[in-house]
Amino acid sequence: MTATVYTVGHSTHPAAHFVQLLKNHGITAIADVRSQPYSRMNPQFNRETLRGELKEVGISYVFLGRELGARSSDESCYVNGKVQYDRLAQTSLFQEGIDRVEQGISTHRIALMCAEKDPLTCHRSILVCRHLIARNIGVCHIVDDGKLESHDEAIARLLRELKIEQVDLFRSRNELVAEAYSLRGEQIAYVAKPTLGVSNRATR
Repeated sequence: MTATVYTVGHSTHPAAHFVQLLKNHGITAIADVRSQPYSRMNPQFNRETLRGELKEVGISYVFLGRELGARSSDESCYVNGKVQYDRLAQTSLFQEGIDRVEQGISTHRIALMCAEKDPLTCHRSILVCRHLIARNIGVCHIVDDGKLESHDEAIARLLRELKIEQVDLFRSRNELVAEAYSLRGEQIAYVAKPTLGVSNRATR
């Protein structure tokens, strides 16, 4: 791995605590990968408010929810109203987002931000980080207590959660991990709410 990207979930943290998490790990830029960068329950993480808080402490903010968000507006990414991560990852828009992150790590220490506390229940890890790893970019997750969890550690935890044997005589480690990604992706993928006369497309 030649460089490292971090991830963080804003969860229900007070703004000051969240900023301190970032400062503790030397983060200089946040890439917001929420499709909708607003939170009714935690308005401190609304895009404009968060951008202002980060600017005060010298941390840059960029919104990448259009490129790397989990709620795609591309109808080809849906089957029966549910996003298919493998299809989303093949879109040119998603690849442009991955390109931007890869370019950004040459000048910034970047953390991908979404809402979920646990990276294993969030597309930032199951979708986005999978494709950063494929480009030989390292990934570490800033977890709720402020400690770091490597992506390898997170995937080992995912295998345990899904009760997938971490050693299999008949399948490679890569095959086991691919199965874990697929299963968790199916569990957490966004399902569009049907609209009048339209049953199989995103509502965003």
